[in-house]
Amino acid sequence: MTEPTPTGWTLDASGKALVRSVKFKDFSEAFAFLTRVALHAETVDHHPEFTSVWNRVDFRLTSHDAGGITERDVKLAEAINQLAKQ
Repeated sequence: MTEPTPTGWTLDASGKALVRSVKFKDFSEAFAFLTRVALHAETVDHHPEFTSVWNRVDFRLTSHDAGGITERDVKLAEAINQLAKQ
């Protein structure tokens, strides 16, 4: 990856994916956030890997067809950061 890692994100152990966990007050806030992310991902046609457990959403961003992190992943991470602030 040539671009700087977006704020709040780290590289996974392989160095081929951006990862981040986002915590909320409760399940409803986490689910509402995940819905906003899903709508954005559909718009840009780039979909994150995620898991959701009660008040936490864990993301893993990678471009499988490119074999690692691309500009699309960085842009999606930045958009997720903005959506987390809402």
